[in-house]
Order: sequence, then structure tokens, then C-alpha cells
Amino acid sequence: MATGRNHRPATRSRGIPEATVARLPLYLRALTALSERSVPTVSSEELAAAAGVNSAKLRKDFSYLGSYGTRGVGYDVEYLVYQISRELGLTQDWPVVIVGIGNLGAALANYGGFASRGFRVAALIDADPTMAGKPVAGIPVQHTDELEKIISDNGVSIGVISTPAGAAQQVCERLIAAGVTSILNFAPTVLSVPDGVDVRKVDLSIELQILAFHEQRKAGEEAEAAAGRKGPDGDMPAVMPA
Repeated sequence: MATGRNHRPATRSRGIPEATVARLPLYLRALTALSERSVPTVSSEELAAAAGVNSAKLRKDFSYLGSYGTRGVGYDVEYLVYQISRELGLTQDWPVVIVGIGNLGAALANYGGFASRGFRVAALIDADPTMAGKPVAGIPVQHTDELEKIISDNGVSIGVISTPAGAAQQVCERLIAAGVTSILNFAPTVLSVPDGVDVRKVDLSIELQILAFHEQRKAGEEAEAAAGRKGPDGDMPAVMPA
């Protein structure tokens, strides 16, 4: 199996928009579920509903892949799984390192979905010397002093940062200097990276704050609706007899 260092996904060279790239994993997840149920074909409407997008957007996205489906039949599920996996670079092995093996890093290390989606956790790295050698998810933790050697020995191009915010930028710079060109950042801070390095940020607190905003808005709308159902004196309006 090829390693990630020598092969890059073809999405940018093929001119696929970033918004479409962001939706491809949603389609792949829905298609994988269909494949596991031995469903041979799926319509654009059914797949769009499963992925949470509208069917017109789905058909436009698939046109970038050169996949148009068959009228009256739909899309071949297995071929689409292969096609999207190929575009996302998931038909090859991507070794990944996770730096920062606290509660979050350990949870990521134990996540079983990496291997099934083409990602192999090559190493777990932490700055705490007392963690060195301790197995997490069956993988012994290594000290950050070994970071550069680990990256080189395993041909790693994707790094996951789950350190405290204060350590994240320095870890990021060391990963990049060692050859990492894609970073998934779980640290609650914005990383500064040079051109040619891709960063995806996952901030759970921000997502919760957005949900809190929506909950507050819904509560306000419900309060306004309840006030509107009351009469001018604050009582519920009387029901007029028929």
C-alpha cells in the first residue's frame, strides 16, 4: 500500500471546489451505510436526503467527479464509494501522528473509525516523560523529543494536534519543519502556518456556543409566541361559542 508522503489527492488539480470537497465525506458515509446493507443503486434524492443536502447540489457535486448516474436507475453505490474514496485519497494508506495524549488525544487514539477510512495511527506523542512507553489503544506513547524521527521514519504527512493551547503553535511548527503538510487542530487556538500547509480546526466549545445561540433564539421565539396567545390583560383569550 502506498504511503501518504508520496501521493497527494487529485481534488485541487481537477478543479473541484472546496465546498464540494467538504461534502464528499458526507456522501461517502451515506454510501458506505448503503453498501453495508447491500443496496446496489440509489437515486440522487435518496442519497441527498441521507447526506443532508439537496439533490440539485448533489448532482452538481458529482458532475465534478464525472459521475452522472443513469436515468431511471440512479447511481451505482459501489462505484461511487470507490470514486469518492479515490478523490479523497482514501484508496491509499495515510499514516497519522497524534501529538498530545491527554483525555482528548487518548479518545482520538481509541477511535476505531480511522483505520476503516484509510488512516493509520502511526504514533502517539506527548511531552510528559511519565507517559513515555505507556500503551494507549495498544500503541506505546513516545516523547516529543522523538517527533522529527517519528515523522521521517513513518513517512507522515498528516498530524493531529490535541495539546493545550499554549503548546500548539510550537508543536505545529515542529511538525511542519519535519515534513507534515496537513494538520487537524483540536487545540483551542488559531495556528499560523506557511503557504502549502492545510489546517482543519475542530473546536468543540465553539460548536457548543453556536448550539447555545440557536437554543436561546428558539426559547425567545417560544416566549414571544406564548405572549401572543395571551389577551391584552395577560389572560388567554376566551374561546367564542360556536
